[in-house]
Amino acid sequence: MRYLSQRFAMPYKECMAVLTDIGTEELAHLEMVCTIVHQLTRGMSMEELKESGIDAYYVDHTAGIWPQAASGEPFSSSTFQSTGDPITDLTEDLAAEQKARTTYDNLLRLVKDPEVLDPLRFLRAREIVHFQRFGEALRLVQDKLDSRNFYIMNPAFDTGTKNS
Repeated sequence: MRYLSQRFAMPYKECMAVLTDIGTEELAHLEMVCTIVHQLTRGMSMEELKESGIDAYYVDHTAGIWPQAASGEPFSSSTFQSTGDPITDLTEDLAAEQKARTTYDNLLRLVKDPEVLDPLRFLRAREIVHFQRFGEALRLVQDKLDSRNFYIMNPAFDTGTKNS
């Protein structure tokens, strides 16, 4: 959602397309992760739920899939903020992709099931590609601005240059 909402403030069509493409793909990633969780928890007994430590999750969501951090912190749309400044948003997008890659790295260290490992490896690889595409988009935005001062203006909002 972050990338799809950021596209509206992006002043350059090429970067807008990157945000649209990656935003759409990220929705598919969410579906893949939810499918993995569903497959791993389907048919678990109450004893298995308790042993695995997800009994508290079960109380609130039964077998439903509810996005939350490993710590139990529930999903919040506030993580998908958009500032409307392409440099700020793309820099944050780069960081988000690196954080996601790190999460997949950690999962790959923990998981032993080959049917889970392959999709996780795929998702990790896509985070690297997304990082590269956002880097290219940031470079494009910077190239279109004053190369001596990337922060002279917000190209999504300001129409002229301002004193730095």
